Amino acid sequence: MILTLTLNPSIDRTVELGARLERGAVQRTSAAASEVAAGKGVNVTRVLTAAGVPSRAIVVSREDDPFAALLAADGVDAVHVPVEAPVRTNLALTEPDGTTTKVNEPGAALDARAIAAVLAAVRAHAVDADWLVVAGSLPTGAAPSLVADVVLAAREARPGIRIAVDTSGAPLAAAVTAGGIDLVKPNDEELEELLGLAHGAIDGPAAAATAAAALVGRGVGAVLLTLGGDGAILADAHDLLRATPPPTTVRSTVGAGDASLAGWLIAERRGADAAGRLRQAVAHGSAAAAMPGTGFPTPADADATRVRISTPTTAASAAATPAAPAADTQEH
Repeated sequence: MILTLTLNPSIDRTVELGARLERGAVQRTSAAASEVAAGKGVNVTRVLTAAGVPSRAIVVSREDDPFAALLAADGVDAVHVPVEAPVRTNLALTEPDGTTTKVNEPGAALDARAIAAVLAAVRAHAVDADWLVVAGSLPTGAAPSLVADVVLAAREARPGIRIAVDTSGAPLAAAVTAGGIDLVKPNDEELEELLGLAHGAIDGPAAAATAAAALVGRGVGAVLLTLGGDGAILADAHDLLRATPPPTTVRSTVGAGDASLAGWLIAERRGADAAGRLRQAVAHGSAAAAMPGTGFPTPADADATRVRISTPTTAASAAATPAAPAADTQEH
C-alpha cells in the first residue's frame, strides 16, 4: 500500500475559458466549471487507485467538510485529521492553448493539537505502507521542519518505509537536510531554489541533468525532475536519463506533476527499471495535461511506449552552490 499525506488539501475549481485570458475583461467559459477534492497527495492517490495500486490518503479536513463529501463520492480511501477551518478552494483558469492561471487560497493553520494528530495518523497507517508520499504546500504558519517530522514519525512506525517528497521552498530544504529521502520530485524552479541557483539557470536538458545529479549528491535516493513540455530527468546513484514526451495537446497543467509522480510509483511497483519508471512518469504527466481540470489519468490514457528515453549530457555551468534560505511557497 502507498500512503499519501496532504497537509494543505483543496477543492480545485476549474474554469475553462473560450478565449485567451484578458485581464480586466468580461469573458465566457467554454464549459461549466468543475470542482474536485484535490491536493497533491490526494491527486497521487487517485491516479494510483485508478491503476489498481492500493493507496490511502491522509488529509487535513473535517469529515463534515464539503471537501470530504467530494472525496467520499469518488470512493477515495481517506483518513481525515480534523481542523476548525474549512478546506480552501483553489481556482484554475485554463485557456484554449492549455495556459493555466492558478489562484490558490492559503489553507487552514495547524495548531499543536492538529500537528500531533497528523503525526499520530502517519504512525498508525505507515505500518501497512511500502511508501509514504508527502506532497503539497504546508498550511499557513506551519514550521518548515514539519515534513521532516512526518518522515521521522513514519520511520518510527515502519523503519523500512520508503519516502517520496513533492513540496517546495523551506519545507523541501528541511526534508533534504534531514536526510533519508528516497525520491524527490521538483520542477525546475523548485530545484533552482533548493540548490541556490539563479532563476533560469536550469535552461535546458544539460543543465537540468546536472542539477538533478547534484541533488542526488546531497544524499537523495532519486530525483524525478519534471520539465513540463520538455519531459523529465531521472537521476539516481546509477542512472541519469532524460524522457521526451509524445506530442500532446495541453488542456490543463493542474495535476500533471502529481500524475507523473504516481506514474513513477506505478512502474516501480511493477518492477520496472529506471528507464521504465521515467517513461511511465512522463506518460502519466502528459496524459494528465491533455485532460481538462485536475487530471487523473488511467493506465489506458498513459501510453509509455510513446515516450523516448535518452542519456543527457551535463553542464558544468549549472553546478550547485550552497542552498540559499528558501521561502515557504504555496504551490498547491
